[in-house]
Order: sequence, then C-alpha cells, then structure tokens
Amino acid sequence: MNLWQAIEPSNLIALSILVPFVGALLVVATGKWPNLREAVTLTTAVVLFSVVLAITDYTFRGVELTQNVVELFPGLALSFSVEPLGVLFALVASFLWIITSVYAIGYMRGHDEQNQTRFFCCFALAISSVMAICFSGNLLTLFVFYEVLTLSTYPLVTHAGNDAAKQGGRIYLGILLTTSIAFLLLAVLGTYSLTGTLEFQAGGIFNASHSPMILSVLLVLFCYGIGKAAIMPFHRWLPAAMVAPTPVSALLHAVAVVKAGVFSILKVVIYIFGLDTLREIVATDLMLYIAAATILISSCIAMTKDNLKARLAYSTVSQLSYIVVGALLATSVASAGAALHIATHAVGKITLFFCAGAIFVAAHKKNISEMRGLGRKMPITMAAFAIGAVSIIGLPPMAGTWSKWYLTIGALEADKLIIVAVLMISSLLNIAYLLPIPIKAFFDTPDEQRQPWTWAETKEAPMPILIALCVTSLGCLALFIYPQPLTDLINLIPGVSTQVGSTSTLNGGG
Repeated sequence: MNLWQAIEPSNLIALSILVPFVGALLVVATGKWPNLREAVTLTTAVVLFSVVLAITDYTFRGVELTQNVVELFPGLALSFSVEPLGVLFALVASFLWIITSVYAIGYMRGHDEQNQTRFFCCFALAISSVMAICFSGNLLTLFVFYEVLTLSTYPLVTHAGNDAAKQGGRIYLGILLTTSIAFLLLAVLGTYSLTGTLEFQAGGIFNASHSPMILSVLLVLFCYGIGKAAIMPFHRWLPAAMVAPTPVSALLHAVAVVKAGVFSILKVVIYIFGLDTLREIVATDLMLYIAAATILISSCIAMTKDNLKARLAYSTVSQLSYIVVGALLATSVASAGAALHIATHAVGKITLFFCAGAIFVAAHKKNISEMRGLGRKMPITMAAFAIGAVSIIGLPPMAGTWSKWYLTIGALEADKLIIVAVLMISSLLNIAYLLPIPIKAFFDTPDEQRQPWTWAETKEAPMPILIALCVTSLGCLALFIYPQPLTDLINLIPGVSTQVGSTSTLNGGG
C-alpha cells in the first residue's frame, strides 16, 4: 500500500476504475501475443487489488474519499465516494478477478476457445464498471454504471456465437435492460422528485414526512428494477446465461453481475431508505416474503436439474435472495449477515463453478448423472466441490456458516419466525441438491473401477484451473477461521453491526 501513499487519496477512486479500463485496452493491443496478453490481464488484476487495499486502509483509518467527475444535469453529477459496504464488494470483486483470470487462462486454452482477446477485454471492462458501482456516490452514478455492466457482459454471455448463446444473450439483455429502464429508472426519478437529491446518506434520505404508500411503491420498483438480484419472476436471465463459458459463469455468479445486483439493493436499503424507515413501510414485508419464496422455489427447481451448471444457476438465484431477505429484515444484524453473505457466497459459489468447468475440460461431462465414480479421476476437483458445497449449505467449518448465522439471528430479532423456517428448510434443500454430487463421485463407483485406487488414474484439469479452485476452496475455510477483517469492515457501515441486540441507529455500526 506504500506504493499508493504518494497519490492524493481521493484519486484512488478514479484509479480503481481506470486500472481495469486501461488493462482492457492493453489486452486488445497485445492480443496477437497470448502470453503477453494474459500477463497483462494478471498484472492489471493484481494492481487493482493493491489499489483497493489502499482504499480499504483509508476506510479503516476513517479518511473520507470522494470525487466528483462531471455534472450531467443541474445539481446531478457523476460522483464517487467510499463507504464500507462498497469497499467490501470491491475487495471481493478485485481479489476474485485475480483468481478468475488464472482460471480463465487454463480454461480458455484447455478448451481451445475462440476470441480469447475479446473475452479478456470485456472481462476487464466489466470489472471497471463494477468498481464504479462499488464507489458510486449517488443513485445516478449507480444507475449509469449498472447499465454499463450489463452491456459490457453481453459479449461474454454470447461468447460461443452459436444459436443457443445468441438466444441466452437476448434473454439476458432483454430482462436486465427492461427491468432497469421500466422500474429502476422510474424509482430513481421518483426518489429525486420526492427528496430533491440522489445522494447516498447514512440513515437514508427518506423520513416520516414522506407518504408510506409512495415509499412502498418505490421499494417495489427498486427491488424489481435491480434485476441482477434475480428476484422471481425476473430471474430467467441468470439460467439463460449459462450458455457462456465457465469463467463467465464465475463472473456472473460470484465476481460481478449478481453481486452488483444484491449490493445495489443493500445499498439502497441502507443509504436511501434507512433501516428505521424501511421497517415502517407496508411493502417491506411483501418483498421480504417474495424473496423468501424465491429462496425455496429456486432451490426446489435446482433439485430437478441434471445439468450441473443449471443446478448451480438456480442455486445462485436462491442464495441471492438470502441477501435480499437480510436487507429487508431491516435489522442491524440481518443487514450485517446480508453484507457478509456477499463475500461468503462469492468464494463458495465460484469454487463450485470452477469445479464444473474443470470437470467439463478434463472429463467432458456436463450432467450430474454422468459423474458416478468421477472422484477417482478428479479427486482434487471433487474435494474442492465438496468444500464449496458445505460452505454454500452453511455448515462448519466453512465461510457460509457465519453469514447464515447472522441472517438467522436477524430474523429472530425481527420476530420473523417464518423467515427462520425458510432459512432452515433452504439449508436442507441445499444439502439435497449439492452433497449428492461429491458423494456420487467418491462413493458410487462403477463395477469396472472397483479396484485399489492409484494416482495414475487421475486426469485433472490444467494446472491454472486446479490452482484457482484450490485457492477459493481454501478461502472458504479461511473465512470461517478468520472472518474478523470482513466483520470489522461491516461494523463500520452506519446502522449495521454484527453485535446481537444492537439497534439500527446511525451509531449502531461502531
């Protein structure tokens, strides 16, 4: 971090956005030399993470970082500011970009993918827009870069160029653009009309003088307008996008897109509505139970899917609504659980998708029914899958334990026993659709393979893929053993605290 101390602290915000953007340009410039192109990608990812670490250091020291870029309309500018929730998301996205880049190099080469330069370029552009979302200072900035993220990831979804990819891309683009323009833009305009500002403020910008009915309408518009959160029925874009290469699936499900959605909902809840105001809105319970229904319905659908990526896609739909539920419970601890789940779900789910890609590259298998005995040939991959699955389920000693614990405590504090039941039932469903996969791979061995196992049988994916999935699976364990850096950051969010029994006042996050 000493490297960045000579730079004006506020300029680090611009640097976090520009580093991946410049990286994208350099990827195009070096496209004819794959080794150099991939070195540029990895270097850019490492530099970005170091910038985010410097921003994190200033955040812990209480230094406020803000930056206005350009005034688009009178009194409305593209502006950026650093707050702890955005720093948490930026840390997750920038660190996982490094790991995903390592994985993508092995996957794209191992699978002999075409248009690799375009892939790495668009990936970097997507990360650039994610950094802008992380540090958005107002709703206008958030909306603009939310749209940029959608457009920059469209070429990744349609990467294969076949009819299935084009159809998936149309669904992806159609649902996300329709919801953001029809609902989110309307919510932003309604907020500005009501308050005269779009700035994110501690405790929110709404108050008791605003009509509860109007605030209810705005809450529904925000929840459905942020389509990347995949609340039913606006979730179909996510399974449709599974036609993309596995590194893109990792980007969609762990690093950027879906996390941008739930991050945006959580940020709107904390900094636009405020937890105290949110509890007084009639529509809060309505959207809470819709999100709870999304958790259960998508889990049940996941159980019916034989295609591994499809099962993981519906699992993601379910897990995203954990974060939405945590936000809408409107308690300090539940909000902390929702914020923590952004990180714990990211490392768990990216591990599962890395494993799915490894299985496809090494064994050419997509369906779970074909994975009987696969643990003999891919023991490292299937062991990593088991670790990621346990984390997603929320069992010790894996990271997902802590976020689900805080969500459950938050539901109890809000006196929402139905939500507690939903969380418990969902965890059982997680067990039902995830654990049979490694069990089938390790213990359901075909008759012709029932002889002593030897390392000579193994046929793992290329080394970069193995390195990536081992790092993320170890991350699942590390965040269980030592979650304190993340919880310390979450406790800096105004009104949010991991302390049971804390209130949602502005001083509650200390």
